[in-house]
Amino acid sequence: MNVPAHHDVAIVTGAAGSLGRIICRHLQSSGFRVAMADIDVAPLEAIVSQSSGVSAHALDVRKTADFARVIEQVADTWGGVGVLVNNAAVMRATPLFDITAEEFDDVVAVTLKGTFLGCQVVGRHMADHGFGRIVNVASLAGQNGGAATGAHYAAAKGGILTLTKVFARDLAASGVTVNAISPGPLDLPSVRDLLPAEKLAAVTASIPIRSLGDPDYIARVVEMLALPSAASATGATFDINGGLYLR
Repeated sequence: MNVPAHHDVAIVTGAAGSLGRIICRHLQSSGFRVAMADIDVAPLEAIVSQSSGVSAHALDVRKTADFARVIEQVADTWGGVGVLVNNAAVMRATPLFDITAEEFDDVVAVTLKGTFLGCQVVGRHMADHGFGRIVNVASLAGQNGGAATGAHYAAAKGGILTLTKVFARDLAASGVTVNAISPGPLDLPSVRDLLPAEKLAAVTASIPIRSLGDPDYIARVVEMLALPSAASATGATFDINGGLYLR
């Protein structure tokens, strides 16, 4: 297996969000060099100023040119990109018949199209180097239709599961693996902000283990799939949902 020197260089999209920051922090503490990317780069610059082995990049995941630019920036600094974590998403809990066409497009453009472009643009870079690990952050909502999130979000996350299989199949011979992580409700500020207290309590009570998921564990699974030794894991979805969805 060809393992380039930049195998430990990771781009994480949506890095300014609560889960994105946790993933970046865990990868950094585990020895990865991390390019933190987000459309809102200001919060990331403060983190970079206090840390080593991390960089901040403005990235609109809806734009192919933005991905190409970030790859070039990261390659100039660290030689290339070995890992991509497609984490950027727009979460909305708008009732089904209140979703406007514009809101639907907005959610799908960031969540699904952004993952597609990341896999396409960064995946091509990885294939050219004969190595890569892509981890797509999906969601239980994409498997069960979403109990607490909007239909547009659920549909976009379901699409990510399909894209994971498509890119895994096409990139496998080039040494690039593509996997998805499908978390249930996580103990994150973004989840608590989205759901009123009484609805959050009802969601938690519906989980067989009776607790929200641990976002730090999600980050550990990302790291596991990002390792060179994870060569045989591809096209898979890793369910971490507290027993809400059983295959």
